[in-house]
Amino acid sequence: MDALGITLQQLLTQLVSFLILFILLYLLAYKPIMGMLDSRSQKIKESLEAAETARLEAASSAERVEAEIASARVDGQKIVAEARDAAAKLREQEQGRARTEVETMLDRARIEIGREKDAAVEEVRKEFAGLAISAAEKIVEGSLDAKSHSSLIDKVLEEGLSERKN
Repeated sequence: MDALGITLQQLLTQLVSFLILFILLYLLAYKPIMGMLDSRSQKIKESLEAAETARLEAASSAERVEAEIASARVDGQKIVAEARDAAAKLREQEQGRARTEVETMLDRARIEIGREKDAAVEEVRKEFAGLAISAAEKIVEGSLDAKSHSSLIDKVLEEGLSERKN
């Protein structure tokens, strides 16, 4: 070792200095750096776990939103179907009511037409009876031959028609 220029005293001094420096660096630098690295590693691990949890929650939320949208679609379709059914029922009710009103109006019109017809028939009967009575009076006053009878009927009919026109 002497040939290398190393003495035992120098070797021991450097070895002691190296150990003191190693211990000081271990205590002052290595432990705090390792502590920081461990805490950083733990924070990264926690952040990754939180990100995974957030991703799972987002996926779960997306599934819930899709389920709610599907449910809302089904509900909307039910509401539309119910509205269509209600509109069809209302249309049928209104058509039935309109039919009933039309039938009622037709019945009233038929009754009114029947009354007017009966009144017209009665009026014609009265007129005809009056004409027949007038014709009979004229026949009784005049002769009973066929020619005069025929002319008398024509005369009475003409008088009846002229009275009607006035």
